[in-house]
Parts: sequence; C-alpha cells; structure tokens
Amino acid sequence: MTERKTSHPSSVVVLDHPLVQHKLTRLRQKETSTAGFRRLTRELSLLMAYEATRDLPLETVEIETPLEWTHGHLLSGKKLCLVSILRAGNGILDGMLDLVPAARVGHIGLFRDPATLEPVEYYMKLPEDIGERVCIVVDPMLATGHSAAAAIDRLKHAGARQLVFVCLLAAPEGVAFLSKAHPDVKIVTCSIDRELDDHGYIRPGLGDAGDRLFGTK
Repeated sequence: MTERKTSHPSSVVVLDHPLVQHKLTRLRQKETSTAGFRRLTRELSLLMAYEATRDLPLETVEIETPLEWTHGHLLSGKKLCLVSILRAGNGILDGMLDLVPAARVGHIGLFRDPATLEPVEYYMKLPEDIGERVCIVVDPMLATGHSAAAAIDRLKHAGARQLVFVCLLAAPEGVAFLSKAHPDVKIVTCSIDRELDDHGYIRPGLGDAGDRLFGTK
C-alpha cells in the first residue's frame, strides 16, 4: 500500500493505492445505491485496516509446517480494540472485523449540534483493558475534527495510550484541528478534500455517510 504523508504535525497517511482511489470514486457518486455504498465502504475498510495495523508488534514463534519446523511471526500482546463513533462508524467497523475478527470493540455515541457544530456525547462502552490495546478509532468523515478529538479525549481519559484515527474522507480543517489537539494520533484517510462548507460538510465529499449507509435519507 503506497502512502503519502502530509506536513501536518501528526502523522497523516493518505492512501493513494489505485484500488482505494477507484472504490472511493465509486463511493462518492450520487447514483451509488445504499447496497453499493455499504459494499464499497466495507471493501475500503479492509484496505484502510491494512495501513492502520502496519505498526502492530510481532513476536517470533516456532511452528511445524507439513514439511519441517520453522520460525514465524504472530501478533504480540493484547492486540487491538476497534472503536466506532456512532452511528456511521459502524460501516467501517464491520469491514475491519472481517480482517481482525478477534479484536475487541468499543462504541462512542456522539452527534454534532447543528447550531454550534460541537459534539454531544450520548453513549460510551469500552473494553476494560483498553489501555493494553492499540485503539483504532473509526468514523467515515473527519470534517471539523471536533467529534474525533472529543472521542479521543474520552478514550485517553479511559486509559487508551496508543490510538489511530481512520476515516474515508478528511477536510483540511479537520486534519489541522485533530492534529493540534492530539499530535500523537496517526490519521489514516483515503483523501483530504478541498474544504468545509458553511454547514460543516466536506466538499466535494460524498454527502452524509450515515444516511447513505443506512438509507435514512
């Protein structure tokens, strides 16, 4: 997977692999159906998970193949916790669980106040051992960055120490905000789009990811 890093303070990785960009373009299209949007999001989730888990620690183990004994590598320690920012984060969560089915899962319920654009929490449930796991936080859109930063604030307060934020699309404003609030958090995205509009939507974007995933609009 080819990566391109920006000059932002935190580590920002934009996935420019041809398959990622092909699927993202299909995802953006207005005529893509709800079923197609879900399928493409799931496929992109697998590709993003590949990059998000690049730095997981390994341990050397001895195994027996059908021909001989040899050494291999397995993931070390408590491994992963996938944290979905509800509700749209579940669209990415499902695809990542296909790749790492043993991962623990947490949920944070946040919605953006339409007047202030500030995040409001209504739910949070996390594994007790979250401090021992690499936490991959998933949400399709990094727009203003306020919800992502608020979610990571809560995760750190709960004991999380290693965090990665994964999204389909990001706005420059959201990347800058999250990078400043949490410079230790790696951001993985398929695209950094042009800008936010006056309503806090990413342009050109792909519309409301939650509504397109769940067919609610």
